[in-house]
Order: sequence, then C-alpha cells, then structure tokens
Amino acid sequence: MARPFVPSKDFAASKRFYEEIGFTKLLDGEVAIFAIGSSSFVLQDFFEKAWAENFMMQLMVDDLDAWWAHLEALDLPAKFNVPAPRPPAVQPWGLRIAYVVDPSGVLWHVAERRPGDPSD
Repeated sequence: MARPFVPSKDFAASKRFYEEIGFTKLLDGEVAIFAIGSSSFVLQDFFEKAWAENFMMQLMVDDLDAWWAHLEALDLPAKFNVPAPRPPAVQPWGLRIAYVVDPSGVLWHVAERRPGDPSD
C-alpha cells in the first residue's frame, strides 16, 4: 500500500473537510490518516502554498452521480471557503470526473470507474 502525504494549511479545518466528504479518520495525532474503501492518505500539518496548489489526488468511485449529489448537498464553499465543486464531465482522456478542492488548495479528481477497464 502506498499512502501519499497531503498538505494542510489549517490542519483542523482539513480534518473536518475530509470527514465531511466521507473519509474515515483512522489516526489523529501529529498527522491524521484518512481512508475510504481500500485507499488512504496521510494528512500532514504542513503547508507550502505552491506545493499544495499543484498537488492533485484521484478518487475512483463506482457511482459518480451519487458522489456528485453528496458533494453538492454539503455546501462546501459555505462551510470551508473553498471553490464550488465542478460537476461531472467526460474528459478528453475518457474518464468522467467531478472536481473538488480542499481547504488547502489540493485538487481532487473524483472519477468514475469504467467497467472492464483495468486501469480504473
């Protein structure tokens, strides 16, 4: 298993954000470990603007429409002062993706798995 280290500008706000969108917090200490399905990442209390705003994560889901409805219902811009999530759209490379930005500027690609495609 590989776990990326995700930066956070406001550690407490980022932890709330990830719990709000559906991740489970497995550890909460000097770092926090969040999981969803079989994936996880380490949220660190470290921030460098240029790095955070150029950092991207991909979350593969089976039902992007359900995820989109969930994200929209959360009103993330009001709760976390983040840009509004971008609705699902098929990208030129074939994946259908919605985009959400965390409180530190990390861009998440929430992508729908394509049945039978081993790269998804």
